[in-house]
Amino acid sequence: MGIFKNIFTWWEGATFGTALNTMRNGRKVGEDHLGNVYYEGRAQDGRRGRRWVIYKGLNDSSRVPPEWHSWLHGTISGTPDEVMPPARAWQVEPMPNLTGTPQAYRPAGALEKGGQRAKATGDYEAWTPGA
Repeated sequence: MGIFKNIFTWWEGATFGTALNTMRNGRKVGEDHLGNVYYEGRAQDGRRGRRWVIYKGLNDSSRVPPEWHSWLHGTISGTPDEVMPPARAWQVEPMPNLTGTPQAYRPAGALEKGGQRAKATGDYEAWTPGA
């Protein structure tokens, strides 16, 4: 199912076309700590080449670290290893998008947390029509 799956699917990795384009025109630029591999195509007509990422695992753009995101979008000219300053001691790793997972944020009163909200403090007065 490997080659057949790559020809027709894109949600679990690169499609056959992307893999073929990567082999033909792509130059590997770097790899991040998550295992994603970054490529750049040939420059044409004085413009920089197209940049893309081959994800390790599921395609999820929130798994691209901020420094590589800036490289993909052309905000920085060199690779993050070359042009970015070293990480500061107070910086933490970015979190992936947790929406739709059991670890997603649930405010107090959400049904997933029991649905119990704090009592009103008495500063709210309900509106009634004609009053």
